[in-house]
Amino acid sequence: MNRQDRKAAIDAWKERRSAAGIYALRSATTGAVWVGSAPDVRTIRNRILFTLRHGSHRARDLQAAWAGDGEAGLGFEVLEVMDPGKETPAPYVVTDWLKARAAHWRAALKAHPL
Repeated sequence: MNRQDRKAAIDAWKERRSAAGIYALRSATTGAVWVGSAPDVRTIRNRILFTLRHGSHRARDLQAAWAGDGEAGLGFEVLEVMDPGKETPAPYVVTDWLKARAAHWRAALKAHPL
């Protein structure tokens, strides 16, 4: 990669917009569901898998499901992504939306919180 390509890639990364949203993890064997929210759902999957692989996830029931099923036994899906419109919303708007929608999805799916 030459200097111009590298600079263009860095500039593109800096200009990207985050996609706040709600996600779910499902256990294939038990059917248990965990719902969480993230300011950027495109990056949360890797963070969750990292903590599960290292045995340090704060949701002990999810960590136990991981120990029994492994990565193949847990499915990850994005349930809903916030549409920010043309302008980036204020951080408190995103936080309030994430809390409300996560509560809605937990109730709808009878899910555990993350």
